[in-house]
Amino acid sequence: MDARVLRKALGIALFLELFYLVGHYMAGWPFPTPLVVVQIFTVVGLGVALGVVFSRVWPLSPRPGFERVIRTLLLIIPALGLGMGLQVLLQGRQAYQAIYLIFALSTWLGSGHFVRVK
Repeated sequence: MDARVLRKALGIALFLELFYLVGHYMAGWPFPTPLVVVQIFTVVGLGVALGVVFSRVWPLSPRPGFERVIRTLLLIIPALGLGMGLQVLLQGRQAYQAIYLIFALSTWLGSGHFVRVK
């Protein structure tokens, strides 16, 4: 993993933290505790890492088309399942954040790291 991957993971995590802070003040959501901040950073880091590994196995096609759709589906569906497992592991039965969606989103964003060159 290089600095670009770390910068991408940090950017996604900081955006989500800002999203939760705005949600606290505008919609009355619970204030993000330090444990929630650590959970979000952990989930985003794991998601981006999974996306980069998947991108190394199946690089992104330089042209849009059906291959990109299939690639995205083959990435996101297992990422949602792994994210649900992470959510139960980190937050138990009573979840306050959508950890599984955060994991899937960060996996998808991390999967564009390698682009196939033709």
